[in-house]
Amino acid sequence: MALETYRKKRNFKNTPEPAGRVGPRRARHLSFVIQKHAASHLHYDFRLELDGVLLSWAVPKGPSLDPADKRLAMHVEDHPLEYGDFEGVIPPKQYGSGTVLLWDRGTWEPREDPRAGYAKGKLKFDLHGEKLQGGWTLVRSHGGKYDREKSWLLIKEDDAYARRGIDARIVDERPESVATGRSLDAIAQDPDRVWDSNKSVAENARSGAVKKRKPKLDAASLPGARKAALPDFVQPQLATLVENAPEGGEWVHEIKYDGYRMLCRVEKGACTMYSRNGKDWTADFPAIAAAAARLPVQTAWIDGEVIASDAQGRSSFQALQNAMSEGAASLVYYAFDLMYVDGYDLRGVPLVQRKAFLGKLLGAHAPLRFSDHISGNGAAFLAEACKLGLEGIVSKRASSTYQGKRSGAWIKVKCAQRQELVIGGYTDPQGSRSGFGALLLGVYDATGELRYAGKVGTGFNAATLATLHKRMRKLATDRSPFVDPPAGAEGRRAHWIRPELVAEVAFTEWTRDNTLRHPSFQGLREDKKAREVVRETAVEPSASADEPSAERGRVDANDAGAVAGIRISNPDKLLYREAGITKREVAEYYAAVGDLIVPHLSHRPLTLKRCPEGWDRECFYQKHAAPGVPAVIDRVQVREGSGRATYLMANSTAAVVALLQLGVLELHPWGSREENLDSPDRIVFDLDPDEDLEWERVKEAATVTRRMLETLGLQVFVKTTGGKGLHLVVPIAPKWPWDDITGFTKAAAELLVRTFPDRFTSKMTKATRTGRVFVDYLRNAQGATAIATYSVRAKANAPVSMPIAWSELKRDLRFAHFNVRNVPALLKRRKDPWSGFFAVRQEITPEMMQRVGYAPNARVARSR
Repeated sequence: MALETYRKKRNFKNTPEPAGRVGPRRARHLSFVIQKHAASHLHYDFRLELDGVLLSWAVPKGPSLDPADKRLAMHVEDHPLEYGDFEGVIPPKQYGSGTVLLWDRGTWEPREDPRAGYAKGKLKFDLHGEKLQGGWTLVRSHGGKYDREKSWLLIKEDDAYARRGIDARIVDERPESVATGRSLDAIAQDPDRVWDSNKSVAENARSGAVKKRKPKLDAASLPGARKAALPDFVQPQLATLVENAPEGGEWVHEIKYDGYRMLCRVEKGACTMYSRNGKDWTADFPAIAAAAARLPVQTAWIDGEVIASDAQGRSSFQALQNAMSEGAASLVYYAFDLMYVDGYDLRGVPLVQRKAFLGKLLGAHAPLRFSDHISGNGAAFLAEACKLGLEGIVSKRASSTYQGKRSGAWIKVKCAQRQELVIGGYTDPQGSRSGFGALLLGVYDATGELRYAGKVGTGFNAATLATLHKRMRKLATDRSPFVDPPAGAEGRRAHWIRPELVAEVAFTEWTRDNTLRHPSFQGLREDKKAREVVRETAVEPSASADEPSAERGRVDANDAGAVAGIRISNPDKLLYREAGITKREVAEYYAAVGDLIVPHLSHRPLTLKRCPEGWDRECFYQKHAAPGVPAVIDRVQVREGSGRATYLMANSTAAVVALLQLGVLELHPWGSREENLDSPDRIVFDLDPDEDLEWERVKEAATVTRRMLETLGLQVFVKTTGGKGLHLVVPIAPKWPWDDITGFTKAAAELLVRTFPDRFTSKMTKATRTGRVFVDYLRNAQGATAIATYSVRAKANAPVSMPIAWSELKRDLRFAHFNVRNVPALLKRRKDPWSGFFAVRQEITPEMMQRVGYAPNARVARSR
C-alpha cells in the first residue's frame, strides 16, 4: 500500500500535514510499535515496519496472550516511520484527535517472506518487545460483518510466552507507557505534549507544536560554561586503569557499567547516537534515541552507557549481546555526563555541577536513567560493588573538566580482570564440539605489532560457536597476524584470520609469559576497533596525572639514545638491508630535514606506511590513530562516512621521529589542513609513466603539463617521488570543495589526453599505459594523499621524495637518485628550490575551470 492511501485521505493543498517519505529498506531489526489510542473509540494501533513504512492495523480490544483469542485487527493505511515514536495529545478537529500512549515497541522477525505473506493475507512472525514476545500471526478474515479486505485477526501462538484466561489480559496488566511510564490520563493532562497531526513528529518538535517542558535551569550561570555552536562531535573522556580506589572528598565514585559507551547528540527533535570512535549506532538503539530526542532541550551532547541486565539486575555484557542479536527493546541508557546544552559548551564546568544539571534534565524519560555517584570512601564503595558482582567502579575528580582524552581525572578499578583482545585465529573443535575449539588472541604493542596473548575456549554456547565460526571463515588468511605466533602444534594447526574482530574476555591474571590465565569469552565488541586494543596496565592514581605513561613517549633531549628528543629502540635494526641503513640513520635523516618536511605535514591528517621490520618485509598502511601512540604526535577528528575517525598529525620534528620509532617509513599527508579539511590548499598531478618509458619522455610530460597550468595562470612546483615518476604540485587558496577540485583536475588530465593521446592516459588500467604517462588526478579527492615532500620511501636504497628546480630535469632523477644518505649533505650546499612555495598566493577561478572543460558547482562558483 506504501503511502498512497495515507496521501489520498489528505489534501496537501489545504493542509500542511506531511505527505510522508518512505524510509530506507532494512532487512534486519525491523521495528514494531503498538500505540494505545483514545480517539472516538479506544483501540490499539498495531504497526509493523516493512519496506520503509509502518503497515498498520487498528485492534479494538488490543492484543491477548491467549492463543484461543482471535482479536479483530482492521487494516488501515500505511504510516510513515516517524509516526512510531509519538506519544501525546492530538487536539480536537484534527485527524485522529485524542490521546496516544506508546504501549509497546521493539523489533519483529518474519518467519517467512513477509511480502508474499502480506499479499496472501497471512503474516507469521516473532515479536521482541518490552511487553509482547514470541510468535504471532496476522491473518485476513474471510467472514463477518466487516470489510473482508480490511478485516484481519491477530492471534498469539501457543509457545512459552502464551497465557490462558485472566492471565492473558496483558493490556489490563500492563497499561502504562513504555516510553514514560505514564497512564492515558496523565498524558491527557499534560498540556506540553499536544501534537498537531497536520505535521510530522520532527516538524512538531521544530515548530514548537510539540512543546518540551524546559527545566528551570540556566546553563549560562554554570561556572566555566562557554557560549558556542553545537559541535559535530565531542571526543569522549576516557578513564585510566588503576589498582586501588582513591580516597578523599575530592573524588566521586560511580558504578562501572558493563555495556556499550555511547554519546547522544540531540538537535531539532532528533537524537544521533555515536560510539566513542564516532560511528553512528542510532539504528541499533531506536528506543533510547527516541527518548533522548524527547528531552526538554533543543541541543545537547550527553555521555553514557547502553546496558542490559542479567537475572540479578546487574549490567551484563553477555545479556547485552543477546538482547541486541534478538532485537530486544529492554535496553537502558545510563547517562553520566553532559558536555553541551542549548548553546553552551559545558566541558569547562566542574564535573559535579555538570552532573547536577544532567540529573535535573533527565527526569523520568525511560529508558534513560541518571548514573548517580557517592562522594569519598572509594575503598568501601569498591568493596560493595565487588560483593554485588559488578564489574567495578569509576572514580572522578569532582572539580575536573571534561578533557576528551584519557587522563588521571577519571580512573577505573575493576573487581576482576577483563579487557578487549583481538582475535587472530582459532583451533579446530575436539570431541562433540562444533564450530571451533578456541580463539587465539592478541594485543597491539606500542610499535603497532599484534602480540600473542593466549587462547580462550570457554564461555561459548552453540549459537555463538556457529555464528562466530561463520564470521571468522570469511576473514581467513594464510599468514599469522601475530608477530610472535604460538609455537608447536597449536601454531602449526591454527586457522589464521585477518585481525578485525575484538573479543571481551574475563580472566584471573596475566602470566609471566604475557598470556591470559583462566580466560572466559564474554562476547564480541562491535563498538571497538581492533587497532585500538592494547594491554591495559593498572597504575597508581597518583601516577595518572594527565596522560598514562604509555602515551607520554617523549624523553629528555640530552638522552644519548634520543633523536630529536625521542628515544630510538633497536637503533641498529636494518630497515634497508641492501644499503645497510639502520633505524637510527633514518631517524637522524628525519631530524636533519625536520625544518623542511614539517611545514608540508603540519596540521594535516596523515596516512602512514609502516614497515616495522624494514621496507622489504611486511608493510601495512594505517590511517586511524591507535592507543599507545606518543602524545607528541597530535590527533585530529575527521568525518568518515556517517561517523568520525581520529587521524594522526606530525606538527613537529619530534613527531616525525616518533612516527619512525613506531615503524613508519612513508608519510602521506592530506591536501587540506585541520582548520579547513573540506577545501584543499594544494593540487597534485602524479605523473606515473609506463615501466619501460625513458626519462626523456617523463621530462617532456612534466614540461607539457607545466605549460598547460601556467597558461591558466598557475605557478607549478615539481618534485621526485622516489619512484619512476614525478609530482607536479600547485599551491592554491582553500576556497573550493573537494568535489570541484577533483572535477577540475580530472578535466585538466583529460584535456592533456585529448591533446596528446600518444603521450598521456587518464585511465588507471595497465593496458592503456603502454608507452604513455598516466596522469593520476585522483590524488585530489577527499581523503586521498600523496607522498610528502622530503619523505623517505619504502623502496630499495631509501629514496626520498625530493623538491627540485625545473632546470634539474635534464638529469635522470628517478628512484634512489636522492636518498637518506645524500640529501642532508646536498641541502647544506644548495638553495631550496621550493623556498617560495608557501609565499605563493593564487586561486582556482571559475574561468580556469571552464577553460579545461569543467563546469563548477554554480552556487559555489557565484560565491567566488
